[in-house]
Amino acid sequence: MPHAVSRLRTARLARSTKPFLARGGFRRERCAGCRLVPSHCLCALRPQVPTRAGVCLLMADVEPLKPSNTGWLIADVVPDTFAFGWARTATDPGLLALLRDPQWQPYVVFPGEYVAPGRVVHSVAPPDPQTGATARRPLFILLDATWAEARKMFRKSPCLDPLPVLSLQPDQISQYQLRRSRRDDHFCTSEVAALCLHLAGEPLAAHTLETYLDVFTHHYLRARNQLPVVWDDAAHQRLRELTALRPAEGARPGIP
Repeated sequence: MPHAVSRLRTARLARSTKPFLARGGFRRERCAGCRLVPSHCLCALRPQVPTRAGVCLLMADVEPLKPSNTGWLIADVVPDTFAFGWARTATDPGLLALLRDPQWQPYVVFPGEYVAPGRVVHSVAPPDPQTGATARRPLFILLDATWAEARKMFRKSPCLDPLPVLSLQPDQISQYQLRRSRRDDHFCTSEVAALCLHLAGEPLAAHTLETYLDVFTHHYLRARNQLPVVWDDAAHQRLRELTALRPAEGARPGIP
């Protein structure tokens, strides 16, 4: 079944008046399941991991169409991933319903330096050590866009104003290689989600997402340079090891 980002991409394509060209302008056949060229398809490696935490992607207009978009990887790994297109003049009713759902405690993930101090938090409520449950499940709202677009989205989204802002304080620099940024502390969406999962006490999902990004990057760059996939490199081996650690299908840690 297509996940939320895939469905959003399909809806966005249906509204397009002309084909979307990825960077470089090449019209290449791409797998519908992973957006890579068929020779470098990643679908067989998709590593879904049960989690208590959820992720809500608020995506700028063309983000679902970009083959390099890493929100897609989050939706592959985290079962409760939601995706909505952003528009300044309207808010998707589905997003409003999600924010009102009592099972979730939403956190807008954004740098605290741009927010009134009273809204900023640096941690999430951990699961109870006995039951693994908390009153509400963490829902991380990620603004999936360029930095300039994300700042605009944050300022012009009234539905986010009442929510706490989770300000991450990572001690590493971004390893993302598929798009350029002038700053090493600007993380791609998938890296941000992995940091959030670590905070939520979901280390297996976090490490899996980090490794899956490494594998995706390998496939993407090898395809771009017309080189074959190296299936037994360190990233692929690590992903296989993590996949073997997955809980049984249908299990949701900490959810009664």
